[in-house]
Amino acid sequence: MPKKFMKRYLPTPEKVQSMKSLHFMGDILHEPNLWHINRHCVARAFLVGIWFCFIPMPFQMLAAAFFAIWFNANLPLSVALVWISNPLTMPPIFYFNYKVGAWILDRPVLAFDFELSWGWISHRLIDIGVPLYLGSLILATVTACFAYLTIQYLWRRKIRTDWQVRQQERRKRSDHAS
Repeated sequence: MPKKFMKRYLPTPEKVQSMKSLHFMGDILHEPNLWHINRHCVARAFLVGIWFCFIPMPFQMLAAAFFAIWFNANLPLSVALVWISNPLTMPPIFYFNYKVGAWILDRPVLAFDFELSWGWISHRLIDIGVPLYLGSLILATVTACFAYLTIQYLWRRKIRTDWQVRQQERRKRSDHAS
């Protein structure tokens, strides 16, 4: 993975630790693993961030930050990946989650007829909420695990390729020196 690219766009630990709004966390933010950019921390960040981007809930970034700390994942990357589900992408993502949940539960997909009233919300909450959250949990888990394994594979492949290139350069230099 392009380590330099990530370092360029992720905030430094010092910048995040200096934010007054985060002082309540104390020394937790001084844990070095939350800031490392290595195969394990980045793969766990993808696992956490992508899982939470598929879950329809308020304060996704806070939940991702909490779990990033718990799993020793890269904290800024975990929080940034939650933004895959942003105001533009949320409707198609959550509608697809709902359709998958309805398909698994063998329920018909309800037509979109939204009404901003307490009666409509209380009536439709179960009809829409159960398939939505079931589909969200399934797709979040599958997609996050796939992202985790993909990052692990790509990172290893990059290391292997770099190692082979260095070996070839050493051979060329030793052949020219002889």
